[in-house]
Amino acid sequence: MDFELNDEQRLFRDTLRDFVDREIRPVAQEWEATDRYPTEIVETMKDLGLFGLTVPEEYGGLGVDMVSFALVFEEISKGWMGIAGILGSHSLACWTIARHGTEEQKRRFLPDLAAGRRRTGIGLTEPGAGTDLQGITTTARRDGDHYVIDGRKTWITNARHAGMLPVLVKTDPAASPAHRGMSVLLVEDGFEVLRDLPKLGYKGTESCEIVFDGVRVPAANLLGGTEGRGLQQVLSGLETGRINIAARSLGIAQAAYDEALKYAAQREAFGHPIHDFQAIQLKLAEMAIKVQASRLLVYWAASQADAGNRIDMQAGMAKTFASEAAIECALTSMQVHGGYGYSKEFVVERLYRDAPLMSIGEGTNDIMRTVIAKALTSGKETIG
Repeated sequence: MDFELNDEQRLFRDTLRDFVDREIRPVAQEWEATDRYPTEIVETMKDLGLFGLTVPEEYGGLGVDMVSFALVFEEISKGWMGIAGILGSHSLACWTIARHGTEEQKRRFLPDLAAGRRRTGIGLTEPGAGTDLQGITTTARRDGDHYVIDGRKTWITNARHAGMLPVLVKTDPAASPAHRGMSVLLVEDGFEVLRDLPKLGYKGTESCEIVFDGVRVPAANLLGGTEGRGLQQVLSGLETGRINIAARSLGIAQAAYDEALKYAAQREAFGHPIHDFQAIQLKLAEMAIKVQASRLLVYWAASQADAGNRIDMQAGMAKTFASEAAIECALTSMQVHGGYGYSKEFVVERLYRDAPLMSIGEGTNDIMRTVIAKALTSGKETIG
């Protein structure tokens, strides 16, 4: 049993930390406050090859192991979680295409996606369907050698910058059960961005509502080339997406702890640094426990994926625990900071706004608990 990163992973982590310290931390507060899109940071991420995290090397990507994948989202989220969001949806889409696409689709799309020449996201959620993906109403009817898409999607990251977007549709709305009539189409153009959704946190990265009004997509862009497999395709991709969200949560929790520890050493009360007081010590200790437990769960889930195992339960556990730890640590760090924690001049205020999304994205924590329970009660997984 080895709880340490290997040499290659440590070097990768150090490279990421240098990038975050050099290019993200100096601008995060100002750019996040104005909801400025981080164009310059995106260009550096292209140069680092980060848009190819989940693209196999044969198609021009990095093809990193899942522990290294988690490290990317942890380290970037320490600096600014919104930046990690740009990579998150893109990486999920790339993984889904690499796993389920035809050879022609892989050769056509993956090299440009890996280089960042094209960016992407994933079109799943609708105004009336989120957790219940089988309840989507976006349809795609076959018309000769094309599909015609009608419907709406919402909370779409990278929508304004997507050169191609995998979209979950119903190719057979009458199918029973519904998943047998669901497919993924790789949409290159034609959809309209209606608006950017106003958000509490997760600034810098756009989250959009988009509409498909008779959008024509070549039949060759049906992911995998066979109708009726869309739900299975996106659910398998969401396993890696949950590692991404869990790692982002870990990054937020670690940053909240780091800020509290630093502030408690600098701030004095009654002639002593406040970290000398037991009330503050208890908060710091509790945060440290949650951060380290989150890290072990995240790396465990990622290592299980690297071992080729199904990780429904593992990713669900990591995502649930780490996201709730992020929320708790952000609030506790704000309490350690006192009044300053409520000020936009301090990083912890941003962490407090970013953390709640982690308990919602890639499946709410209540859904994660049902996934975990089903894995246990079915006998597919055991604990102890």
